[in-house]
Amino acid sequence: MDTDRLPGCYRHPDRETGISCTRCERPICPECMISASVGFQCPECVRGGSGTGHGPAANAPRTVAGGVVAADPYLVTKILIGISVAVFFATFVFPGLAIQLELLGRYREQVGGPLEGVSTGEYYRLWTSAFLHVEMWHVFSNMLALWFIGGPLEQALGRVRYLTVYLLSALGGSAVVYLLTAPNVATLGASGAVFGLLGATVVLFRRMRYEMRPLITMAVLMLVLTFMPGLNVSWQAHIGGLFTGALVALGFLWPTKDMGTQNRKFVQWGTCVAVFLLATALIAIRTAELSVLT
Repeated sequence: MDTDRLPGCYRHPDRETGISCTRCERPICPECMISASVGFQCPECVRGGSGTGHGPAANAPRTVAGGVVAADPYLVTKILIGISVAVFFATFVFPGLAIQLELLGRYREQVGGPLEGVSTGEYYRLWTSAFLHVEMWHVFSNMLALWFIGGPLEQALGRVRYLTVYLLSALGGSAVVYLLTAPNVATLGASGAVFGLLGATVVLFRRMRYEMRPLITMAVLMLVLTFMPGLNVSWQAHIGGLFTGALVALGFLWPTKDMGTQNRKFVQWGTCVAVFLLATALIAIRTAELSVLT
């Protein structure tokens, strides 16, 4: 046994550290250290009342992106899955609901009827389509991917930042679909948002210097399936979501706490605004193009 090695952090055993919590005396790594009036404390001791003299928000343990560590790190993922499953069953109870929620650029349901679609002002379809599935295999595969990819990412980013990645990835995927797909072709499903979570996970692994090969292998496999003939999947949603999620995650994870809290938040949320405006610009371009059609 190597007695010269430092103990591992009790929350991250693979990280050696010479610092211990001043209350419980368990070893903690830099990510888990929270400044106290004397020394450092671990997240559990802080959560139980640290006596540092700061407010609860200041004492709360933080994720690598600066989000608050939650008691249930999978809560948002569970809610997203619950909404998608509820909408799936609602389409059986309310016939016609799917056609009101799916992503369509411009179409007429009946000859002589009114025009419908995103280009007519129904912009909600860009997001509602990401929660819509009409086949069991579709909702099952997307929700399974959401659980295994999204859950760990939510734990790493924190709830608010994770939800932001999901919603912006859904919007980015829909924007690319809207731009590049025929206006009367319906698109639906959470796969664009899920690919966004995958892109964000790649950025996270790079930032934390985790082993990249298993993740890259999975990403390549998912991209191969995206372009495989006969599967009838929207490559536009997958590529749009993938790049959007990676960009947002880069904005969340590139700035470190050394920048200072305010500067870090400015970069993080400024990136989100920039990505949103980029998606909005694509949507506006396509809307102007389709609006000249009769």
